[in-house]
Amino acid sequence: MTLVIFDCDGVLVDSEVLFNRIAAEQFTACGYPVDTETAIARFTGLSTPSMIAIVEAESGLTIPDDFAQRCRAQANTVFDNELQAIDGIDEVLGGHAPRRCVASSSSPTRIRRSLKSTNLYRHFNDETIFSAAMVERGKPAPDLFLHAASEMAAAPDECVVIEDSMPGVEAAVAAGMTVLGFVGASHIQDGHADRLREKGATSIFSAMADLPDMLQRAFR
Repeated sequence: MTLVIFDCDGVLVDSEVLFNRIAAEQFTACGYPVDTETAIARFTGLSTPSMIAIVEAESGLTIPDDFAQRCRAQANTVFDNELQAIDGIDEVLGGHAPRRCVASSSSPTRIRRSLKSTNLYRHFNDETIFSAAMVERGKPAPDLFLHAASEMAAAPDECVVIEDSMPGVEAAVAAGMTVLGFVGASHIQDGHADRLREKGATSIFSAMADLPDMLQRAFR
């Protein structure tokens, strides 16, 4: 039975610039100077624990235990005031027939809050929201996508993943799933489409209005 698996950040909601701005501020305060653009290039698609692991391994710093909590608190304020749905996604989800779910590196609470604040939650429910917090390894490991497919009773080769990040594309390919690369969010940098193709995205698109036709072709 076919299943469409949506990433959340950068696919359903235009959050990557906002979150990486917060992460850059918090890492800089911890003694690891980084700007928003660099954070976007290095951390997009990764969970907060994965980001911390990269920074600690590279710098030798010990990031405070409350780092994720401080990021979440700041994100709650910023996202509630500034977060927007990806242009056209509400219309696509409203007329989209195949089964769907969300598989995101964000926490379950963050996913739900983001979807509710952008009025997209009505297209999903708690049983169709999956987080990296539910598996041992986050993206680029395939664990999250395989977990989502299992819970939704779909075989990997019956799944099409919509992803905007290189770790996300890697994870979907490793899971044995077809992956479409979305490059229409505000954080997308020059050359990103080519990088997603190199990681294994079978098609690239920048307008959500094109997604229904792409899914029809993918499920043939």
